[in-house]
Amino acid sequence: MTHPELQKMADLDRMIHEPARLMILTVLSTVNEADFLFLLHNTGLTRGNLSAHLSKLEAAGYINIQKTFRGKLPQTLLSLTPQGQSAYDAYRKQLSQIVQALPGEK
Repeated sequence: MTHPELQKMADLDRMIHEPARLMILTVLSTVNEADFLFLLHNTGLTRGNLSAHLSKLEAAGYINIQKTFRGKLPQTLLSLTPQGQSAYDAYRKQLSQIVQALPGEK
């Protein structure tokens, strides 16, 4: 028999629920903005994998990506949008409620 709270997991935001994107949003939720290398080192993702997930998060409206230059070197700055912060907060709240409602270990 399935616990009713487990069914609520199907309603979690799948854009956020993917582990790599969850890591990215978690890191971005702790700072005003971060550059690509900061995220690369803090998530442990490869450049290509990080770039692909950032593109998906940007398309969803969850992050801003700003391409600039630092001196003569290109720099990519990333930040959560208000929509992204709201979605991340809602995801955390929903997941917490699900976990708390599940029966504990016996």
